[in-house]
Amino acid sequence: MVRKFATSMVLAASFLTLPAIVGCDREVAKETKVTENSRGGTKVEEKKTVEKSDGSVETTKETKKINP
Repeated sequence: MVRKFATSMVLAASFLTLPAIVGCDREVAKETKVTENSRGGTKVEEKKTVEKSDGSVETTKETKKINP
C-alpha cells in the first residue's frame, strides 16, 4: 500500500513540475495591419515577436487574403 502511494506521488510530482521546467513563451510585440483593395478584398498582415523560454527571440509574419 505504501509503495503504491509513493509511486503515485512521484508520478504526480513529475507531471506537475514539467511545465515549470519547460517554461512558456512570452509575447513581446504584436502588430496587425489591415488593408482593403479597390475590388473589395481585404489583406491582413500580422507580425508577432515572441521570446522563448531559453531567451531566444523569434519573429513570425503571417499574411491572410480575404476575397468577397
